Amino acid sequence: MALDAGDDAPTVTAPNQDGEDVTLSFESPTVLYFYPKDDTPGCTVEANQFQRELETYREAGVDVYGVSIDDVDSHRAFCDSEGLEFDLLADPDAEIADAFGVELRDSGVTTRTTFLLADGEVKAVYEGVDPDGHAREVLLDALEDGLVTLPE
Repeated sequence: MALDAGDDAPTVTAPNQDGEDVTLSFESPTVLYFYPKDDTPGCTVEANQFQRELETYREAGVDVYGVSIDDVDSHRAFCDSEGLEFDLLADPDAEIADAFGVELRDSGVTTRTTFLLADGEVKAVYEGVDPDGHAREVLLDALEDGLVTLPE
């Protein structure tokens, strides 16, 4: 079962698409989205929409990370082909997925689940995500809930 709003966020460390270890403590506002597989139609739509919203996320002080069970090389190729400027974390052993309680499908990929985190805790959870429009939805929710603001 996925972590729920109000739960403490686990500190995680994983390599990004460049093979650099990234440690996340989730003190600052962060979107951590789990997606099934690099270079698949829905995952490409979702990644491209997070990329399209990335400048606004950054203006609001929100970090964005994608996570899948794909390896560093797959993430690098995906970032290069799609022009992604945020980190994709490699989780081939599903350790991050396990820490967040994200379900693995029978095919071995994670279910599409997004967490909005801040102050070391889960603020919102999105399960069964439709990738089209999701990046905007999470951003608007963070703004409406007063978790973040945009500079004027």
